[in-house]
Amino acid sequence: MIKINSLMLMACLVFSTVSYAQVTDKEKALKSKSADTLDGWKTGGIMNVNFSQVSLNNWAAGGQNSTSINSLFSLFANYKKNNDSWENYLDLGYGLVKQGDEGYIKSDDRIDFTSKYGRKAAEDFYYAALLNFRSQFTGGYNYPNDSVKISDFFAPAYAVGAIGMDYKPNDKFSLFLAPLTAKTTFVGSQMLADQGAFGVEAAKYAGDNPDSTKLKDGENIRVELGGYLRFMYQVDITEDISFKTNLNLFSNYLEKPQNIDIGWDNLLSLKVNNFITASVSTSLIYDDDISIIESKSDGSPKLDSEGNKIAGPRTQFKYVIAVGFQYKFGAAK
Repeated sequence: MIKINSLMLMACLVFSTVSYAQVTDKEKALKSKSADTLDGWKTGGIMNVNFSQVSLNNWAAGGQNSTSINSLFSLFANYKKNNDSWENYLDLGYGLVKQGDEGYIKSDDRIDFTSKYGRKAAEDFYYAALLNFRSQFTGGYNYPNDSVKISDFFAPAYAVGAIGMDYKPNDKFSLFLAPLTAKTTFVGSQMLADQGAFGVEAAKYAGDNPDSTKLKDGENIRVELGGYLRFMYQVDITEDISFKTNLNLFSNYLEKPQNIDIGWDNLLSLKVNNFITASVSTSLIYDDDISIIESKSDGSPKLDSEGNKIAGPRTQFKYVIAVGFQYKFGAAK
């Protein structure tokens, strides 16, 4: 009887020890999972570098040697837990191209930061506030005339602050509508501000031309109040092909509300392997406050019948086809 009781006691001890170990292991796994995923943060990024070169030697058909390099660095840090959602994106891009014996000129230049916070109001709907900042790193010129600077760092720079509602049924789709929005344009270069570039108020002179005495500096800041819409959609078409589109619309309530500012970016990416990708990107911009001077092939301005420069708002469009190195890290993998 004593032997049977001893065996039963030993069996109970072994069973209890095994059960406790299993529970402890599950608790550890749950804690590890909590530390990795339940804190609500997802962070990561993508780095792209694309390079191309054309070299000609005794080439009967003619042409010029050329070299180009484009780079893109994209980071994100997104938080989602319970009723709170907070998205942060930073895109940095820069590109250079060289043709023949000419020096390098830039082909891409952008700084784009977006932060959007949302508090759940109903299923798939969030009360939201958004901040967007855009600018560039270096100056731009009216090529081939590289003596006339038409942009610079912080000239222009744009800041958009908006409050509204965000419809976000999943991580791939977002429609943000903000009836209360402030758009601020900064022109850090006083030379460009005096010209009234990018919609700011130009300098005032004693005479009819900038060579006369300047009575008042051009404004460096312009503030507009209006409505704002931001649409974002991204999808994996196949395992190796993805598409992303981002559309921004702004209407100034106080001045020509029917003339809507447009910013529309698209990116189609094709994965070759873990490090090589091909991409096609497009950017379309229309801003009714930006007056673009039409130029001849030599960079000189076109003139109308009265000898005035032909200028006004224009639709700006850019597309880039690239093949190069890509590296993903964090949750972007």
